[in-house]
Amino acid sequence: MSHPLDLTGVVELAILSRSGLDESRHLGAAVVVSPDGTVARALGDVDALVYGRSSLKFFQAIAVLRSGVALTGTQLVLATASHAGTPEHVAVVRELLARAGLSEDALQCPPDWPFDSTSRSTASAPARVTMNCSGKHAAFLLACVENGWPTANYLDPAHPLQQLIRDTVEEFTGEPVGHVGVDGCGAPVFATTLRGLATAVGRVSASRDSSAQDSSAQDSSAAQDSPARDTSAAALLTAAVLADPWAIDGPGRANTVVTEQLGLLVKGGAEGVVVMGAPDGTAVALKMLDGSARATSLVALGLLASVGAITVQECDRVGALATEKVLGGGHPVGDIRVSELVRDL
Repeated sequence: MSHPLDLTGVVELAILSRSGLDESRHLGAAVVVSPDGTVARALGDVDALVYGRSSLKFFQAIAVLRSGVALTGTQLVLATASHAGTPEHVAVVRELLARAGLSEDALQCPPDWPFDSTSRSTASAPARVTMNCSGKHAAFLLACVENGWPTANYLDPAHPLQQLIRDTVEEFTGEPVGHVGVDGCGAPVFATTLRGLATAVGRVSASRDSSAQDSSAQDSSAAQDSPARDTSAAALLTAAVLADPWAIDGPGRANTVVTEQLGLLVKGGAEGVVVMGAPDGTAVALKMLDGSARATSLVALGLLASVGAITVQECDRVGALATEKVLGGGHPVGDIRVSELVRDL
């Protein structure tokens, strides 16, 4: 598990066609795991190391829950979100900061403009609270305050919270972290294999069917390594995202659309990463080698359709909604399609 994904470990996953000519091709690696954790499909080197980037937010939020913080509803979703920076998103981030008794100045994510175009047009300047990871950072700070941990260095890999997050990632992936870097928001980012990442997401997604979903698992006196607690934290997170998918991304944005339409647990990450989990625990993780995200949702849906986790009709319908259009002069002149290797029906 020491080698990164490179040209020797990728295959063609998607093609962009413009005016009848194939113009661009996206290479990457992807894996689908079955509910029992076995590999159902492997395209490319699924044992190479990749940064999960924001797809790791599921496990960061679960770690916050494990620390004893009681999060529910949209506050829990914002803890795992890459949000669009709308006023509704920002209001929830401020709720989290208010619970911690801290101001926006305590956030250590960099200032940024909102993703949402309307919100961006009305913003006077980049701000930490409108940065897409601000909900996660606010949840980090709340966990520090409630546990008596220092807030000044909450992004240090040696900080107790970051150690708990690393342990959570390793538990759900079933493998040791292969490398530690710095994410775009400043938080530690842990490299795993695609196989491990898909396994982890499948475990979280399948938790929605767990019988151990009661809120008593939030009791900080419960054992930190209790399987029931682990399942309950994941189940709480999954239920919150499914109830308020607008909060994890934004209206009309890919993660929100796929969750709303199909009930999948979805999280995209920077540099061409996406994960999707079905209710039964079937899950897909993929990484585009060029870092482009424009075909990731379409490819992930195609792979889930290829193993029967969703129908081909659902894949085509929702894929069209979640994938950018190929335009010329403002009108459709082409499309993005998955490769024959992906569909393999």
